[in-house]
Amino acid sequence: MAFFAFHWSVPGAGLRRLGKVLHMSKSGNLIVRLEQPPVPPERANVVDYKIKRIGTVNNILGPVKSPYVSVKPEAAGEGFAGRVLYLLEDN
Repeated sequence: MAFFAFHWSVPGAGLRRLGKVLHMSKSGNLIVRLEQPPVPPERANVVDYKIKRIGTVNNILGPVKSPYVSVKPEAAGEGFAGRVLYLLEDN
């Protein structure tokens, strides 16, 4: 039985760990603390661990040393807090 967990990134898969969802803003965007540089481009695709599309990067917020990412979700919902999201990078 093989067990594979994404840590920071998966070489060759085009996935990079973005961070955990802290909360949902009043405007309905997910606020994620960025775990590692570089800052993702706006409109980059964001997925969960099952490669299910969650939304797109909407904005970058906060200080340069520890930025936050605003993600516009495709589907409305409250169950995102605490979930780890990944950036789907184009290769």
